[in-house]
Amino acid sequence: MAKKVVLVTGASRGIGKAIAVKFAKKGYNVIINCAHREQELMQTKKEIESYQVTCTAFLGDMGNMSVCEQMFSMIRKQFGSLDVLVNNAGMGISGAIELTTEEEIQRQMNTNFTGAVRMCAAVLPFMREAGHGRIINISSIAGVLAVPFQAFYSASKFAIEGYSEALYQEVKPLGIQVCVVEPGDFQTGFTTQRQVSQTTLSHPQYGESFAKAMRNVEQSENNGCRPEKLGKAICKLVNSRRPAFRTKVGPWEQVFFARIKPMLPFSLVDWLIRKFY
Repeated sequence: MAKKVVLVTGASRGIGKAIAVKFAKKGYNVIINCAHREQELMQTKKEIESYQVTCTAFLGDMGNMSVCEQMFSMIRKQFGSLDVLVNNAGMGISGAIELTTEEEIQRQMNTNFTGAVRMCAAVLPFMREAGHGRIINISSIAGVLAVPFQAFYSASKFAIEGYSEALYQEVKPLGIQVCVVEPGDFQTGFTTQRQVSQTTLSHPQYGESFAKAMRNVEQSENNGCRPEKLGKAICKLVNSRRPAFRTKVGPWEQVFFARIKPMLPFSLVDWLIRKFY
């Protein structure tokens, strides 16, 4: 087990950190990455190394192809192979669709979707050479339930869902497993780091409903599950011989609703989402 190597993106805090620490406890050598927050990344590295495993920290935006290539060049030189990739890096932008700028749309999609796509493209040669590997793409329950005023966050996660289904079919014959994890609300720094549209807040028609929706969202997130629960679920997926393709993790009511949504009429789904938001 100690010879296995896992890479976790977005691992300086919250869910990513919990996942990386859980793998360290299981004896994996761990590579952690985030685009910013170098001090937090190094603190996470120190905590992981306390479990007597090797930990390498790499600061850089995986949405940048040249940065991605640099990191994988380092991985090949230091470790020679990579057994597990957890695509966890993500961010959120909230606001009315109409008022979202082109730059905000690109930043949201580039971080949550394109970055994960580039990571997969970079790791697949390692896994094809080895004849095995696991790719865990972190989606969201918002990737199966579209969330008002977070349309492009939901769109990025819906994109992860479709991309992962196709990737699963392509690489399964090569011995590579692809899984999608759909978290509900967890207590992380994601809530405070979300970029809230001031333009939408001050809009005469959108402002009031947007402010109410975001209050409900933030309250739900602050009362969500501990990140360690997600770390445990992902380690279980990696160690399973036949892992489920999709895994929903989070507050039971969110997981239950996401599971039964396909069986409900759209009018009822619409009413329930409107009631919450």
